[in-house]
Amino acid sequence: MHFFQCAGCAAVAALLAIAPAGAQTPEQFFAGKNIELVIGYPPAGANDIYARTLGRYIVKYIPGHPRVVPKNVPGGGSFLALAYLFNLAPKDGTSFGIGAPTAPLDEKLGTGVRFKTAQFNWLGRIDSLTNIVFMWHTAPVKTFADAQRIESKLAATGAGSTVSIYPTVTNNVLGTKFKLIMGYRGSNEAQLAVERGEADGHSTAWTAVNLAHPDWRPSGKINIIVQYALKAHPDLPDVPVVVDLARNDAERTILRAVMNATEVGTSFLTSPGVPADRVAVLRAAFDQTMKDPDFLAEAARLKLSVNPLSGDALQKLVAEVSALPPDLVQKMRAAYAEK
Repeated sequence: MHFFQCAGCAAVAALLAIAPAGAQTPEQFFAGKNIELVIGYPPAGANDIYARTLGRYIVKYIPGHPRVVPKNVPGGGSFLALAYLFNLAPKDGTSFGIGAPTAPLDEKLGTGVRFKTAQFNWLGRIDSLTNIVFMWHTAPVKTFADAQRIESKLAATGAGSTVSIYPTVTNNVLGTKFKLIMGYRGSNEAQLAVERGEADGHSTAWTAVNLAHPDWRPSGKINIIVQYALKAHPDLPDVPVVVDLARNDAERTILRAVMNATEVGTSFLTSPGVPADRVAVLRAAFDQTMKDPDFLAEAARLKLSVNPLSGDALQKLVAEVSALPPDLVQKMRAAYAEK
C-alpha cells in the first residue's frame, strides 16, 4: 500500500510540476520572446512600411513586452509568406504577418494556394486598400477609355498580387488592353521601370505611389486612369472608380465581388491553432495600437492612411467570401483568367 501511495504522490507531484507551463498567462508566455513579423513583400514598399511601423508600436500593448522582429518573405504575390504562416510557423502566437488582400478570393477561385484563409486568426486591418492604374505622362493612354482602345504595357510583379489581378479583371470584364510585363520584385522597382521607359504604366496601391513619389501626380508626370475600390479615395475624387465603369448589372456584380479585397486591405493575421487567449491579446494590442497617438503621428508623417477594422470584424469579412454562390465564383474565375 505504501508503494502505491508513494507512486500516487509522485504522479501528483509530476502533474504539479508541468501544470504551470500549461497554465501560463499570456504575459508569462510572451515575456522575453521574439515575435516574428512576416512581411510578404520586398523591403521599402508601402506594405513593408506599414508592417514595420506597426511592429514598433504594438509591442507596447502585448503583455510581457516581447520583441517584434520583421522578416521579409516576398514571392508568389505574398503567397509564400502566407503559406509559411499557415503551414510552418509556430502555432503559439510568436509569428504574425501581412499578405495579399486578395488571398481569400484566390483560395475560393482555386488558384493553387497552400492555405485556408478562414482558418487564419485575423488580428486587424490598418487601412482599406485603394489600388490604381497610372500611366506615365508620355504614354498614349491618357484615360480609361483610351485603355479600352489602345494596348499599353504595365510593369507587374507576381501573378497572385493585386498588381496583376486587377488589370487582368478589367481586361476580361471591361475590355481594357493592358499587357502585363511580369517579373519586377516589387512596386518600387516597377515604378522605376515606368520612369525608365520600360513600361507605359503600373497598377499598385495609391499609398505606394504617394509614398515613393509624392510629386508625380501634382507635377503631371503621371495620369491616374482608374481606381480599384468600392468608393473613391478622398485623395482621388476625380478618378473613376472601377465599379462605376460597369456597363451592366452582371459586370457590376463581378467587379463588386472582386473589389471586396479592398476592404481586407492592409490586414495582419497569425497562424491557425494559436491558443484563443493569445489571439485575444494580439487583437487587443492591435486595436490599442490603432489609437496610439505616437503611432498615428508617425503614420501621418509617413503618409500612411489609417482606417482600422477589428480582428473580429475582419474574420467575419473573410468568412463571407466562402459563402459566394457557385455561379458568381465561376464568373469571377473567368474574370481572373489571363488570356
